[in-house]
Amino acid sequence: MRSSDGKTRDLVTTMPGAGWDYAQARHPYHLIERPKGPHYCVYNRRHMACCFDDHTTVDGYWRLRQQAAVLHTGELPLQFEGPDAETLLNKLFTKDITKQKVGRCAYGVACYEDGGLLVDGILLRLEQDKFWYAQADGDFYSWARAHASGLDVKISDPDVFVSQVQGPNALKILAAASDNGMPDPFGYFAMATVSLGGQEVVITRTGYTNELGWEFYTEPHHDADALWQHLLAAGNEYGMEIFGLDAMNIRRIEAGILNAGSDFNETTTPFEVNLGRFVDLDKADFIGKAALVAASAEASTSARLFGIKCASNEPLIGGKIEIDGTSVGVVTAGAFSPYLGHGIGYALMDTTAYGSGTAVRVGCADGAMHTAELCSLPFYDVDAKIPRGLLVDIPTRT
Repeated sequence: MRSSDGKTRDLVTTMPGAGWDYAQARHPYHLIERPKGPHYCVYNRRHMACCFDDHTTVDGYWRLRQQAAVLHTGELPLQFEGPDAETLLNKLFTKDITKQKVGRCAYGVACYEDGGLLVDGILLRLEQDKFWYAQADGDFYSWARAHASGLDVKISDPDVFVSQVQGPNALKILAAASDNGMPDPFGYFAMATVSLGGQEVVITRTGYTNELGWEFYTEPHHDADALWQHLLAAGNEYGMEIFGLDAMNIRRIEAGILNAGSDFNETTTPFEVNLGRFVDLDKADFIGKAALVAASAEASTSARLFGIKCASNEPLIGGKIEIDGTSVGVVTAGAFSPYLGHGIGYALMDTTAYGSGTAVRVGCADGAMHTAELCSLPFYDVDAKIPRGLLVDIPTRT
């Protein structure tokens, strides 16, 4: 039985005493979050805040849309270092890693031999033979180790934690916090090392919200408390506040951003969940290539993942999708969008027979089936102009 039935869920909460919490890690900013009343999920065996007692999910959403919000994530950076680091990564990922320049980052997905998706994340090229892969939840470390046999590459956990600063004021905060001003250039998916309060910190122009934003990587040698206080001093003027995954989840659904393990998994190919643009079939052999070459022949008609618009309620994760009383798919993500004013979500259909505009009935948070419609993703900002800084769109809270 799953922990969430739409009425209750199970999260991690700090409590006094010792006991069973082996293999779970707190991020370096745990004590800073603690007074806010955080409730955590476990992600890559790390605690990541879903919500806080000191503000609502809707408050967090509007903070993100109108000012700036920070999430201390559970993403797990793995380090690949050595003469064969590029060779291994090019074997593991569907994108051509040889084209990625030092000082750049890229979105990367890995597949099984049958083309099913394993994991996604952000790959940073720190040096010619040194990478970090900030992976989503999943056991990518063991997969990489298994395929590194005979190669001169060291795979390790550098104990690095990723935090996101997202929202229309995000780059203003970076400019105020950086001792030497904004890095130049610092375009979309760029990477830089900047001095923040006298500490050299790796940052990337990335995020999980489709808002303007950047991420910073806290390493073991950093004074995390001093780093946070420095960022907070810069961010106070711009309304920066910590928020949780629940608020971010609304925005990432609006943006069509997928979650590994739920919106896609080992049963879906990149083409079926609209990630085909991240597959380079003309590069050297990689894991899953033969299966994906075969699947690419039907790529234009192979989509199974769609958005859901529901005017009357919020689609429930795991809820059925029906047509004429027959189950045809399942809800993989759901929320109510304060900006759009209706329920939104993702529908993973059983087959490729459906398309945008299809009328369906969907299981919702109130326990009932509601009329809904499949739609293309994202729900707005189709060309991703907001995170690229090409569009300033700060909505008024209604």
